[in-house]
Parts: sequence; structure tokens; C-alpha cells
Amino acid sequence: MKYIRRANERGVANFGWLNSKHSFSFGNYYDPKHMGISALRVINDDMVMPGQGFGTHGHRDMEIISYVIEGALKHEDSEGNAHVIPAGDVQRMSAGSGIMHSEFNASQTDPVNFFQIWIQPNRLGTQPSYAQKTLPQEDPLTPLVTPDGEGNTLSMQQNARMSRLMLSTGDVFHLASHESIGYLHLIKGELTTEDDTFGPGDAFAIDPNQVLQVKAGADVEALWFELPAAR
Repeated sequence: MKYIRRANERGVANFGWLNSKHSFSFGNYYDPKHMGISALRVINDDMVMPGQGFGTHGHRDMEIISYVIEGALKHEDSEGNAHVIPAGDVQRMSAGSGIMHSEFNASQTDPVNFFQIWIQPNRLGTQPSYAQKTLPQEDPLTPLVTPDGEGNTLSMQQNARMSRLMLSTGDVFHLASHESIGYLHLIKGELTTEDDTFGPGDAFAIDPNQVLQVKAGADVEALWFELPAAR
């Protein structure tokens, strides 16, 4: 296994209104051993309190994906987009040449838990864009974001893919990285391999052209990334 990242070793930022766990170096958290995997630069597990959020701020040249676990997230940006993202939906914002946006908890009573994911693009200075979809789980591994938006997925400006893995207790599945670096982040449940057991918040990477058998020790929800092998 190429890389293992345990949940309890992640960076933590708690500002009262926001409790965030950083898989990779971000903000005030810096660890040179955990700077990202290939083009995957950020996975922040964010819990935002009711009525709170990230005020208007800017980004450029980054593919920013939000995946809502619980609650709902309100998005507004300088391109005129204003949407609420419910649990299970996936949103992609291509910052391109520059965009201003804000993200707030859409509820005044309940927290929102979402993943903030940044992937470095393979083209710079493009026109900013926004997309959001509800993508039902059709197979154990269901693509959500792909390079060209194949099969009704969202598109991104990188030769990478993000899929959702859903398994029931006892299911066995083979993760195949093909010619990419494979990276799995476990959201819920338990996964076992021949050598390790992984719980919520744990993650691992596998080498290109590797196949790894995993078994669900409890119902699983996870994000699976296929990332460029050469950077």
C-alpha cells in the first residue's frame, strides 16, 4: 500500500463556528509528509454550525468539489450562482482565472457536515464555472466527477476521477487503480484488507495498476479518487 492516512492523525482546526479535520496540509496546519496525493491537494472534513459559514473569499486555478454528508450548504459566487446543496449532492466549482464565493450552513438549527476537496487543474486561467448534481448510486462504485463529464457526471479540468463507493456489511469489492494512483477516503463504516482495518476518516493510496480487495465490516460510504500517476 502506497500511503496510509489515519483519521486521528489529521490536522484539526476548531474556530467554534467551524470544526475542520485536514487530511493534508492546509491553513495553519503544515506537515511536509502530508501535502497531498498527485493532483489531490485538499480534503477537509468540515462541520459548520447553524447559520455560520465562510464569508466571501477568492480562489483561482483550482477545481473545488463539495460533497455534503449531513445537512445542507448554501453557495453563492461572483458568476451569479446561488444554490443550496443537500446531503448526497456533489458540487464542482472551477475557479479558473478567478472567482469570489461564499459557503454557509443553509440551516439556522442544524449543523452541516461536508467535504471540501481541491484538485489542481491541468489548465490554468480558464473561464470560471459551476455545476451541481444529484447522482444516484447505480453500482457499488458510482462515478461523480470525471474529466469529460461522462455518463451524466460532473466534469473537471484534470485527468482524474472521483467516485462514491457504497458497500453493505460483508460485501467484497476490488478497487482497481488502472494507470492512475488510487486514493480512498472512508466516510462511514469499516473496511478491511489483507493487512489493515480502516474506519471513518481513514484513507489510503495504492499504486497504479494495482488491484486491492476490500471487505466491508460495516456499511460503507467512501470517496475513491483516480489521480494522475505523473505530475
